[in-house]
Amino acid sequence: MMERATKKLKYLFDPPVYAEVVGRRGENVTLPCILKAKPSHYRIKWTKLEPGHAGPENIIMISTAHSSKPYGRLGPRASLRNAHSIDASLQLSLLELDDNGVYRCELVNGIEDENVVITLTIDGVVFPYQSKKGRYQFTFHEAKEACAEQDSTLATYDQLYRAWTEGLDWCNAGWLHDGTVRYPIIHPRPACRGDLQPGVRSYGPKDKNLDRFDAFCFTSLTSGSVFYISGSFSLEQAEHACKRQVAELALVGQLYSAWHFQNYDQCDGGWLKDGSVRFPIHNPRERCGGIPEAGVRSFGFPNKSTHLYGAYCYR
Repeated sequence: MMERATKKLKYLFDPPVYAEVVGRRGENVTLPCILKAKPSHYRIKWTKLEPGHAGPENIIMISTAHSSKPYGRLGPRASLRNAHSIDASLQLSLLELDDNGVYRCELVNGIEDENVVITLTIDGVVFPYQSKKGRYQFTFHEAKEACAEQDSTLATYDQLYRAWTEGLDWCNAGWLHDGTVRYPIIHPRPACRGDLQPGVRSYGPKDKNLDRFDAFCFTSLTSGSVFYISGSFSLEQAEHACKRQVAELALVGQLYSAWHFQNYDQCDGGWLKDGSVRFPIHNPRERCGGIPEAGVRSFGFPNKSTHLYGAYCYR
Protein backbone atom coordinates (compact mmCIF):
# COMPACT_ATOMS: atom_id res chain seq x y z
CA MET A 1 0.00 0.00 0.00
CA MET A 2 1.47 3.32 -1.02
CA GLU A 3 1.49 6.19 1.44
CA ARG A 4 0.70 9.61 0.11
CA ALA A 5 2.99 12.33 1.48
CA THR A 6 1.16 15.27 2.99
CA LYS A 7 2.63 18.66 3.69
CA LYS A 8 1.93 19.92 7.17
CA LEU A 9 0.45 23.41 7.18
CA LYS A 10 2.37 25.78 9.45
CA TYR A 11 0.21 28.28 11.29
CA LEU A 12 2.81 29.98 13.54
CA PHE A 13 5.76 32.11 12.50
CA ASP A 14 8.87 30.26 13.67
CA PRO A 15 11.18 31.72 14.83
CA PRO A 16 9.03 34.38 16.51
CA VAL A 17 9.38 38.05 15.67
CA TYR A 18 11.74 38.52 18.63
CA ALA A 19 13.26 35.40 20.18
CA GLU A 20 14.35 37.43 23.25
CA VAL A 21 12.50 40.22 25.02
CA VAL A 22 14.24 42.37 27.66
CA GLY A 23 12.43 44.25 30.44
CA ARG A 24 13.03 45.70 33.88
CA ARG A 25 11.17 45.07 37.10
CA GLY A 26 7.95 47.07 37.24
CA GLU A 27 7.74 47.52 33.47
CA ASN A 28 5.34 45.94 30.96
CA VAL A 29 6.46 43.72 28.08
CA THR A 30 4.93 41.87 25.13
CA LEU A 31 6.01 38.34 24.19
CA PRO A 32 5.32 38.01 20.44
CA CYS A 33 3.37 35.13 18.90
CA ILE A 34 1.92 35.76 15.43
CA LEU A 35 -0.16 33.36 13.38
CA LYS A 36 0.36 33.00 9.64
CA ALA A 37 -3.26 31.90 9.35
CA LYS A 38 -6.06 30.74 11.63
CA PRO A 39 -7.13 27.09 11.59
CA SER A 40 -10.86 26.49 11.87
CA HIS A 41 -10.64 25.23 15.45
CA TYR A 42 -7.75 26.03 17.78
CA ARG A 43 -6.57 27.11 21.21
CA ILE A 44 -3.59 29.24 22.18
CA LYS A 45 -1.81 28.09 25.34
CA TRP A 46 0.89 30.20 26.99
CA THR A 47 3.19 28.51 29.55
CA LYS A 48 6.38 29.37 31.44
CA LEU A 49 8.95 26.59 31.17
CA GLU A 50 11.05 25.47 34.12
CA PRO A 51 14.85 25.16 33.66
CA GLY A 52 15.48 22.00 31.67
CA HIS A 53 11.77 21.98 30.76
CA ALA A 54 11.24 19.59 33.68
CA GLY A 55 8.35 19.46 36.13
CA PRO A 56 4.71 20.43 35.67
CA GLU A 57 3.64 23.06 33.17
CA ASN A 58 3.18 26.55 34.53
CA ILE A 59 0.16 27.53 32.46
CA ILE A 60 -0.38 31.30 32.20
CA MET A 61 -3.32 31.56 29.83
CA ILE A 62 -5.48 29.47 27.53
CA SER A 63 -7.38 31.30 24.81
CA THR A 64 -9.88 30.39 22.11
CA ALA A 65 -11.41 32.55 19.42
CA HIS A 66 -14.12 33.53 21.90
CA SER A 67 -12.59 33.68 25.39
CA SER A 68 -9.41 33.68 27.48
CA LYS A 69 -8.76 32.21 30.94
CA PRO A 70 -5.75 33.12 33.13
CA TYR A 71 -3.97 30.62 35.39
CA GLY A 72 -1.41 30.54 38.20
CA ARG A 73 0.90 33.21 39.58
CA LEU A 74 1.34 35.03 36.28
CA GLY A 75 -2.28 34.90 35.11
CA PRO A 76 -3.49 38.02 36.97
CA ARG A 77 -0.77 40.11 35.27
CA ALA A 78 -1.23 38.56 31.81
CA SER A 79 -3.43 39.43 28.84
CA LEU A 80 -3.47 38.80 25.11
CA ARG A 81 -2.56 41.83 23.02
CA ASN A 82 -5.00 41.07 20.16
CA ALA A 83 -3.66 43.96 18.12
CA HIS A 84 -5.06 42.32 14.98
CA SER A 85 -6.81 39.14 13.89
CA ILE A 86 -3.66 36.94 13.79
CA ASP A 87 -2.03 38.32 16.97
CA ALA A 88 -1.66 35.85 19.88
CA SER A 89 1.07 37.82 21.69
CA LEU A 90 1.13 37.79 25.50
CA GLN A 91 1.36 40.99 27.52
CA LEU A 92 2.87 40.84 31.02
CA SER A 93 2.47 43.83 33.32
CA LEU A 94 4.48 44.95 36.36
CA LEU A 95 7.38 42.58 35.80
CA GLU A 96 8.87 40.80 38.81
CA LEU A 97 12.34 39.29 39.24
CA ASP A 98 10.99 35.73 39.04
CA ASP A 99 9.39 36.42 35.64
CA ASN A 100 12.81 35.92 34.04
CA GLY A 101 12.84 32.73 31.95
CA VAL A 102 11.57 30.84 28.92
CA TYR A 103 7.97 31.06 27.67
CA ARG A 104 6.11 28.94 25.13
CA CYS A 105 3.26 29.97 22.84
CA GLU A 106 1.49 26.80 21.72
CA LEU A 107 -1.20 26.56 19.07
CA VAL A 108 -3.31 23.50 19.91
CA ASN A 109 -5.04 22.24 16.77
CA GLY A 110 -5.60 18.51 17.01
CA ILE A 111 -2.65 16.58 15.58
CA GLU A 112 -1.03 19.69 14.14
CA ASP A 113 0.03 21.36 17.40
CA GLU A 114 2.83 23.92 17.00
CA ASN A 115 4.80 26.11 19.37
CA VAL A 116 7.38 28.88 19.50
CA VAL A 117 9.67 29.71 22.43
CA ILE A 118 10.56 33.21 23.65
CA THR A 119 13.08 34.15 26.34
CA LEU A 120 12.20 36.96 28.74
CA THR A 121 15.31 38.53 30.23
CA ILE A 122 14.99 40.84 33.23
CA ASP A 123 17.62 43.58 32.98
CA GLY A 124 19.48 43.88 36.26
CA VAL A 125 22.65 43.38 38.26
CA VAL A 126 24.24 40.39 40.05
CA PHE A 127 26.00 40.86 43.36
CA PRO A 128 27.77 38.46 45.74
CA TYR A 129 26.31 38.24 49.22
CA GLN A 130 27.87 36.80 52.35
CA SER A 131 26.45 36.03 55.77
CA LYS A 132 27.30 38.36 58.65
CA LYS A 133 28.73 35.21 60.28
CA GLY A 134 31.43 35.10 57.58
CA ARG A 135 32.36 33.15 54.47
CA TYR A 136 30.46 30.04 53.33
CA GLN A 137 27.63 30.01 55.87
CA PHE A 138 24.51 29.57 53.70
CA THR A 139 22.73 26.38 52.77
CA PHE A 140 20.87 26.71 49.45
CA HIS A 141 17.61 27.55 51.24
CA GLU A 142 19.32 30.11 53.49
CA ALA A 143 20.98 31.71 50.45
CA LYS A 144 17.61 31.98 48.72
CA GLU A 145 16.11 33.63 51.82
CA ALA A 146 19.10 35.97 52.25
CA CYS A 147 18.74 37.25 48.68
CA ALA A 148 14.99 37.77 49.15
CA GLU A 149 15.69 39.84 52.29
CA GLN A 150 17.93 42.09 50.18
CA ASP A 151 15.30 42.82 47.49
CA SER A 152 16.68 40.20 45.09
CA THR A 153 16.54 36.56 44.02
CA LEU A 154 19.22 33.92 43.62
CA ALA A 155 20.88 34.58 40.25
CA THR A 156 20.56 32.16 37.37
CA TYR A 157 23.62 30.83 35.54
CA ASP A 158 22.81 33.05 32.54
CA GLN A 159 22.62 36.12 34.78
CA LEU A 160 25.96 35.29 36.44
CA TYR A 161 27.57 34.58 33.07
CA ARG A 162 26.40 37.93 31.73
CA ALA A 163 27.71 39.67 34.89
CA TRP A 164 31.08 37.98 34.29
CA THR A 165 31.19 39.31 30.71
CA GLU A 166 30.47 42.78 32.16
CA GLY A 167 33.34 42.60 34.64
CA LEU A 168 32.27 40.65 37.75
CA ASP A 169 35.38 39.02 39.22
CA TRP A 170 34.83 37.21 42.53
CA CYS A 171 36.88 34.53 44.25
CA ASN A 172 34.23 33.10 46.61
CA ALA A 173 31.81 30.44 45.37
CA GLY A 174 28.08 31.05 45.71
CA TRP A 175 24.75 29.31 45.23
CA LEU A 176 22.73 29.89 42.05
CA HIS A 177 19.01 29.47 41.36
CA ASP A 178 19.42 25.95 39.95
CA GLY A 179 21.22 24.61 43.03
CA THR A 180 24.68 24.70 41.47
CA VAL A 181 27.65 26.52 43.00
CA ARG A 182 29.90 28.72 40.85
CA TYR A 183 32.15 31.80 40.86
CA PRO A 184 33.24 34.23 38.10
CA ILE A 185 36.94 34.89 37.48
CA ILE A 186 38.35 37.44 35.04
CA HIS A 187 41.88 37.68 36.48
CA PRO A 188 43.16 34.23 37.57
CA ARG A 189 45.32 34.45 40.70
CA PRO A 190 46.84 31.98 43.17
CA ALA A 191 44.04 32.36 45.73
CA CYS A 192 41.47 31.55 43.01
CA ARG A 193 42.97 28.57 41.18
CA GLY A 194 45.33 30.69 39.14
CA ASP A 195 46.25 27.64 37.05
CA LEU A 196 42.79 27.72 35.40
CA GLN A 197 41.55 29.95 32.60
CA PRO A 198 39.19 32.91 33.18
CA GLY A 199 35.52 31.99 33.20
CA VAL A 200 32.59 31.06 35.39
CA ARG A 201 34.06 28.23 37.47
CA SER A 202 31.72 25.49 38.63
CA TYR A 203 31.56 23.19 41.67
CA GLY A 204 28.51 21.55 40.09
CA PRO A 205 25.27 20.78 41.95
CA LYS A 206 25.64 20.56 45.73
CA ASP A 207 23.53 19.24 48.61
CA LYS A 208 20.98 21.99 49.24
CA ASN A 209 20.55 21.08 52.90
CA LEU A 210 24.11 20.26 53.97
CA ASP A 211 26.64 22.15 51.83
CA ARG A 212 27.36 25.77 52.67
CA PHE A 213 28.55 28.60 50.43
CA ASP A 214 27.91 32.30 49.78
CA ALA A 215 25.15 33.52 47.42
CA PHE A 216 24.96 35.31 44.10
CA CYS A 217 21.88 37.53 44.14
CA PHE A 218 20.14 39.31 41.27
CA THR A 219 18.12 42.53 41.44
CA SER A 220 16.60 44.96 38.96
CA LEU A 221 15.14 48.46 38.82
CA THR A 222 13.40 49.68 41.99
CA SER A 223 10.46 52.05 42.24
CA GLY A 224 12.10 54.27 44.89
CA SER A 225 15.39 56.10 45.32
CA VAL A 226 18.49 55.74 47.49
CA PHE A 227 20.13 58.75 49.14
CA TYR A 228 22.97 59.30 51.59
CA ILE A 229 22.89 61.08 54.95
CA SER A 230 26.28 62.25 56.20
CA GLY A 231 27.18 61.65 59.83
CA SER A 232 28.97 59.45 62.34
CA PHE A 233 26.19 57.07 63.32
CA SER A 234 25.80 53.76 65.02
CA LEU A 235 23.47 51.36 63.19
CA GLU A 236 20.55 52.40 65.42
CA GLN A 237 21.28 56.10 64.92
CA ALA A 238 21.44 55.54 61.14
CA GLU A 239 17.97 53.94 61.27
CA HIS A 240 16.59 56.98 63.09
CA ALA A 241 18.31 59.37 60.65
CA CYS A 242 16.49 57.70 57.76
CA LYS A 243 13.15 57.72 59.60
CA ARG A 244 13.45 61.48 60.13
CA GLN A 245 13.61 61.76 56.33
CA VAL A 246 10.48 59.55 55.97
CA ALA A 247 12.64 56.70 54.68
CA GLU A 248 14.32 53.53 55.92
CA LEU A 249 17.80 52.06 55.71
CA ALA A 250 18.39 50.73 52.21
CA LEU A 251 18.71 47.05 51.40
CA VAL A 252 21.83 45.81 49.64
CA GLY A 253 19.87 45.07 46.47
CA GLN A 254 18.44 48.60 46.48
CA LEU A 255 21.92 50.11 46.71
CA TYR A 256 23.16 47.91 43.84
CA SER A 257 20.12 48.90 41.77
CA ALA A 258 20.84 52.61 42.32
CA TRP A 259 24.50 52.06 41.40
CA HIS A 260 23.64 50.07 38.27
CA PHE A 261 20.63 51.97 36.91
CA GLN A 262 21.15 55.51 38.23
CA ASN A 263 24.99 55.55 38.15
CA TYR A 264 24.92 56.33 41.88
CA ASP A 265 28.36 57.42 43.11
CA GLN A 266 29.07 58.27 46.74
CA CYS A 267 32.54 57.98 48.26
CA ASP A 268 31.36 57.55 51.86
CA GLY A 269 30.77 54.41 53.87
CA GLY A 270 27.19 54.11 55.09
CA TRP A 271 25.06 51.67 57.06
CA LEU A 272 22.55 49.43 55.31
CA LYS A 273 19.58 47.62 56.84
CA ASP A 274 21.40 44.27 57.16
CA GLY A 275 24.07 45.86 59.36
CA SER A 276 26.71 46.00 56.63
CA VAL A 277 28.59 49.16 55.61
CA ARG A 278 29.07 49.86 51.89
CA PHE A 279 29.43 52.63 49.33
CA PRO A 280 28.76 52.78 45.56
CA ILE A 281 31.43 53.95 43.12
CA HIS A 282 30.54 54.59 39.49
CA ASN A 283 33.62 56.70 38.69
CA PRO A 284 36.63 54.93 40.28
CA ARG A 285 39.26 57.24 41.74
CA GLU A 286 42.27 56.95 44.00
CA ARG A 287 40.71 58.44 47.13
CA CYS A 288 37.73 56.06 46.97
CA GLY A 289 39.46 52.79 47.64
CA GLY A 290 41.92 52.91 44.77
CA ILE A 291 40.31 49.98 42.94
CA PRO A 292 40.19 50.70 39.18
CA GLU A 293 36.81 49.04 38.59
CA ALA A 294 33.41 50.52 39.36
CA GLY A 295 31.36 48.68 41.98
CA VAL A 296 29.81 48.67 45.41
CA ARG A 297 32.57 48.52 48.02
CA SER A 298 32.03 46.76 51.34
CA PHE A 299 33.43 47.22 54.84
CA GLY A 300 31.70 44.03 55.96
CA PHE A 301 29.60 43.98 59.12
CA PRO A 302 31.17 46.29 61.73
CA ASN A 303 30.12 46.39 65.36
CA LYS A 304 26.62 47.93 65.42
CA SER A 305 27.61 50.48 68.05
CA THR A 306 30.54 51.83 66.00
CA HIS A 307 29.99 55.59 65.41
CA LEU A 308 31.88 56.02 62.17
CA TYR A 309 29.51 55.87 59.24
CA GLY A 310 26.71 57.71 57.51
CA ALA A 311 23.44 56.15 56.34
CA TYR A 312 22.12 54.98 52.98
CA CYS A 313 18.37 55.46 53.02
CA TYR A 314 15.61 54.27 50.66
CA ARG A 315 12.43 56.14 49.99
